[in-house]
Amino acid sequence: MINFVYSERLLGSHLSPTETVCYLTADMFYIEVVLLLGGKVEDVRVAHHGEAPVSSPSFLQLLRMKKFQEFSQKLEDLVCFYNIPGESDVKIKIYTALRHLENDLLKISHLPRSLRESDLHVDLILNGRIGNVQPGQEGTPMKMEYHISRLDVLRELSSTGEVRGGQVALVTVGSSDTSHRLQMESLISTPPQVDFYGFPLFQPLGETGSALLPATFLLKLQPPLPMLASFIEKMGKITGPQQHLQVEPLPQLLMKTATLQNSKRTWTDDLQFDVPLPGSECHSYVFSAAEWDHESWKGALIHTVPFTHPGHVPALLDTLRYQSAINVLLASCFSNHKHHTVFVMVADSRQLSCRLLMPDFMDHNLDDYISRVLMRCMSIPITMRAIRRTVASMKVHHSPDQSRCSVMESNSLSTPVYPDVSGPNNMPALYPSASHEADGKNGLPSSAGYYVMSVGSPQAANNANTDAVANPSPCASLGVYSHWVSGGVPAELL
Repeated sequence: MINFVYSERLLGSHLSPTETVCYLTADMFYIEVVLLLGGKVEDVRVAHHGEAPVSSPSFLQLLRMKKFQEFSQKLEDLVCFYNIPGESDVKIKIYTALRHLENDLLKISHLPRSLRESDLHVDLILNGRIGNVQPGQEGTPMKMEYHISRLDVLRELSSTGEVRGGQVALVTVGSSDTSHRLQMESLISTPPQVDFYGFPLFQPLGETGSALLPATFLLKLQPPLPMLASFIEKMGKITGPQQHLQVEPLPQLLMKTATLQNSKRTWTDDLQFDVPLPGSECHSYVFSAAEWDHESWKGALIHTVPFTHPGHVPALLDTLRYQSAINVLLASCFSNHKHHTVFVMVADSRQLSCRLLMPDFMDHNLDDYISRVLMRCMSIPITMRAIRRTVASMKVHHSPDQSRCSVMESNSLSTPVYPDVSGPNNMPALYPSASHEADGKNGLPSSAGYYVMSVGSPQAANNANTDAVANPSPCASLGVYSHWVSGGVPAELL
């Protein structure tokens, strides 16, 4: 069974003369599977090129539990890690360069610095010179966590007390059509010498301590990062010219990522996203395709970032964090949530009725009231304002566990402010084209805000108030208007 698994991975295999050790061999590593009588596994050792074999608990556990498929996948990952171009001697040099790079990056990560966050893990991710570093082992590449959403941090800390996830860069190598000078030894002295900003001073990359190789170091981004073209150019000034990439509007790139991976939306006309908030409040954000199609907001989805020197990494991660902050802000306005609003039924010129469609909310009295308001004023904006005022009053007088209402506020992100990437302090601001100031009485948007309504089939609403309207002919009951007549002007029109 073992020989079958490994033959699929293009590895050589043979048994020792005593048949107590099975060897799995490749150009850059080999694996020893130490067997006991009866075929049981005693130990699994992994030996990388030029290094002594080291026991691998993860490989051992998989074989002992007879999880051959998982073992085979882990072995394939190890083979992919050593997928280095060239002949054996070239592969050895590239692997040596990668090992020295990893050692120098570890030295950078261990340099002293002041803390900015109360949680050490979060501080390393957001503020560490190269993020939160996890050394590579058993053929897995070095991993650097370089960014995490602060909202995710708050959620994780409040629920589990720990922070996991975030954006990761794996340190690997890749082939290159152009030869690059890569280090064959450490470029940081021991102990490290640092400059005024706390960054290490590097030894010159001379001919004696380096080699020209048809490869480059890579930061493999997980997940891939949507980046503005100006940010890609900025990274090119650090490492050298980048390859030409086909660009798209940044919001369109963000929609292709995991945030909206199940969405069927396309970037054609204006896009509207309805974002639910605690307390049954919901905001609606509009992205104007015409505005966001500006060249300053064009970008590409970046999977890997090539570089050739350990000194490139801190500056590259700063740029990746900068872009990530913009992406998090924009993505916070995205949602797969289906908006709920007011359904207006027009039976004829004398029979109009409204139904308030909100999840887990049903109030026929309110439906009846807003239907009468609509019949009285024949104005959707005035009716929406009446709903807003009524809902605000209910939120003030009702306890949180009673009937819940939501207010649909529409904010426009149709006018972006184009970013200036000349320095880290020039973070582009995102301003709505229509501002919404809070009403001093109830904390809800003032009348400067605007709302969303729809006219359609009631079958289109899911998980909403779809019961029959309490009074299908609201114009038949005019008693509610008696105070309007005596007062002169209806209160809902004021």
